Amino acid sequence: MNDTIIIQEAIRLVGEGISVTFPVKGWSMLPFIIGGRESVILQKPVEPKVGDVVLAWVEGNRYVVHRIIRIEEGQVTLMGDGNVAGTEHCSLADVKALATHVVDAKGRKHYLYTRWRRWAAKLWFHLRPIRRYPLAIVRRVGPPNPL
Repeated sequence: MNDTIIIQEAIRLVGEGISVTFPVKGWSMLPFIIGGRESVILQKPVEPKVGDVVLAWVEGNRYVVHRIIRIEEGQVTLMGDGNVAGTEHCSLADVKALATHVVDAKGRKHYLYTRWRRWAAKLWFHLRPIRRYPLAIVRRVGPPNPL
C-alpha cells in the first residue's frame, strides 16, 4: 500500500466525520511538529483560517501538512514552519483536513491551538528572516528527544 492510498483513505474517513491520527514525514513543520517522530490528529475542516495547520492538495501534484499563512478570494497560501521561504498554493476546496493535535512519541496529545502555541507560531512566522539559523542547528543535531 503506498502513501497516496493511505492519504486518500484518511481523507475519506475525515470527510465522514471520523478523526484520523496521521504520521508526519519530513522536517517542514519544525519546530512545532517533528516528522518521523510525531503524528497529527486530523478532522474535517469547517472553516479554515490563517494559522491553521491543514492537510491540503497543493498545486495539483501532492499533499502537504502545512500552516495557512494567507487566504484571499478562495485561494490559500501555505508554508511549512520549517521552511524559510517556500510556499504552496491551493484552493479552499483542496484543504482536506484540519490538524487539531500533535501526538508525541509517548502517545500524549497536545492541542495545536492553545494561546501560547498560536502566539509562538505567529512569532516564528515573523522570524522568517533569521529562523534559518536555529533551523540549521536543529537539522544538524536533530530535534530534542521527548521527555
